[in-house]
Amino acid sequence: MKRYIISPGPVEVSPTVLSAMSMPIMHHRTPQFSEILTEVRENLKYLYQTNENVLFFASSGTGAMEAAVCNLLSKGDKAICIRAGKFGERWTELCNAFGVIPIDIDVTWGEAVDSITVKDILDKNPDVKAVFMQAHETSTGAKQPVKEIAEITKNMPETVLIIDAITALGVYELKTDEWGLDVVITGSQKALGLPPGLSTISVSQKAWKLAEKSDLPKFYFNLKSELKSYNKQTTSFTPAISLIIGLSTALKEMKERGLENVFLHHKRLAEGTRQGVIATGLELYSKSLSEAVTVIKMPEGIDGQKVNKILRDEFGISIAGGQGEAKGKIVRISHMGYLSEWDMIIALSAIERALKKLGHPIILGRAGAAALEYFAQN
Repeated sequence: MKRYIISPGPVEVSPTVLSAMSMPIMHHRTPQFSEILTEVRENLKYLYQTNENVLFFASSGTGAMEAAVCNLLSKGDKAICIRAGKFGERWTELCNAFGVIPIDIDVTWGEAVDSITVKDILDKNPDVKAVFMQAHETSTGAKQPVKEIAEITKNMPETVLIIDAITALGVYELKTDEWGLDVVITGSQKALGLPPGLSTISVSQKAWKLAEKSDLPKFYFNLKSELKSYNKQTTSFTPAISLIIGLSTALKEMKERGLENVFLHHKRLAEGTRQGVIATGLELYSKSLSEAVTVIKMPEGIDGQKVNKILRDEFGISIAGGQGEAKGKIVRISHMGYLSEWDMIIALSAIERALKKLGHPIILGRAGAAALEYFAQN
């Protein structure tokens, strides 16, 4: 059975990146590897659109999320956690683990937070040290108003804005420096098009000032320690050597294409896929659409987990189902990784077949035809 990965992480990895990662391993304490580190770090600045240093850890994106909490805050600090889905809830869990007091803003799943709500809470709590949010909530497909909230926080000298951009950076525009984003985090297994295991994090000068005051425990995820190693062209601990070599190739390819074209690619896949969804009579789950993922609401009486299982076990196609309160109610098609318009048509056609098998009255071929027409015209 031929298998396809069209899930929002891990994603399909390109042959050029896989080839680079298959090269014989090199030692990480050598001038040769330091050259690769230097190049990767400069190209990460290009991706992040920042002049600040970008650090990384051998971890999933959650490792960098933890680093943001334990390096910038102190026990008893207040932090706003915007919770628009499963991954927004993770900020609260991290705050609780380190003794930071979370002020939760719960947003209806599939919707974006209202920046006015954030401003009102900040006005009432001027001692808040951080605002934690997702740029894109992967579990719901909802894009969040990062720029609007940054307009509020960038004029607050003691409050930082921390962005989980794990399924946003490299998918659509995020201007770290220009918008005033203090901390931006991503992971290797999303738009970077790598296997899981590498997280990256940018830190603004304002955020570094908070780091000087932090009293929370930290060892491996120590940003100040990593910065010292960065300045010596190395890392504090053994890095994910093969992943960094793969990242070197991925970033070079991204730079050659140009960020604008990378963003247009994701937008095109997303728009074509949504045309296919609408043509079948199905509904989109998210009210605030992102270029990273298309989330489809399942018809009444259809279990999304069963749809996902049929695709995986019978058709060899891995997409993603729902999590938390959306479990069984949705399926998610990724636009990240080594994917083309043909992968979108495959995913849409497979979902139609699974729905028909489960008894939903659907006319096969409509989704693929609508998507094909969009891609042909665009």
